[in-house]
Amino acid sequence: MLRDKIAVVTGGTRGIGYAVVKKYLENGAKVILFGSKQETADKAVASLKAENPKWTVEGMAPNLKDAKDLSDAINEIAQKYGRIDILVNNAGISQSTSIYDYKPGEFDEAMDINVKAIFNAIQPTVKIMKEQGGGCIINTSSMVSISGQKSGVGYPTSKYAVNGMTQSLARELGPDNIRVNAVAPGVIQTDMVDALSDEVKAYILGTIPLHRIGTPDDVANAFLYLASDMASYVTGEILSVDGAARV
Repeated sequence: MLRDKIAVVTGGTRGIGYAVVKKYLENGAKVILFGSKQETADKAVASLKAENPKWTVEGMAPNLKDAKDLSDAINEIAQKYGRIDILVNNAGISQSTSIYDYKPGEFDEAMDINVKAIFNAIQPTVKIMKEQGGGCIINTSSMVSISGQKSGVGYPTSKYAVNGMTQSLARELGPDNIRVNAVAPGVIQTDMVDALSDEVKAYILGTIPLHRIGTPDDVANAFLYLASDMASYVTGEILSVDGAARV
């Protein structure tokens, strides 16, 4: 589905991001994953290469909050591979702090990582995509961008912003044949969910009509669809992958 496509995936070293990287590789893409540290990026690449040595995958660790550092990394990739077909903005942080307890800078951190870093990645990438005749951008949103959450207001605020950026850029970049979409995952089986008590897990299951917690692969399938030609007429979409959950 993605044969010989060049994909960049931020936050690609674990969880949903790692599942997206693997899914793209399985479907023929060449992937450059970004991690918060070069060590974790290298570890993820080694794990993927152990599964299939023939996969073309490499890891980098640019500072997503530094526009120049990120732009340099993206341009380096374009120079090496000749193009960038897919950009997945998956890196992000969550928050659950009560409004009464937010520390100075905590809200800014959510916006810096979850919103500004996406902008920092998109701006240099779309210049490359426009020149090559098109491309595809997929942002990671969240179910809380639809229904909010009970505490940690910085996180849903940032994800509402991601949705607005996605839909606005879809309209602006459509004439350049650049599609922009987002995936909004629900509760997904990750290390964080594994650490929850049985009581909390039971409560979560009670909020999901499909009565199961999603897997990273469930979400990766949505990213695959949106990156493929099957979604060639889909742009500006916020695709929920949450089992209709409302926590």
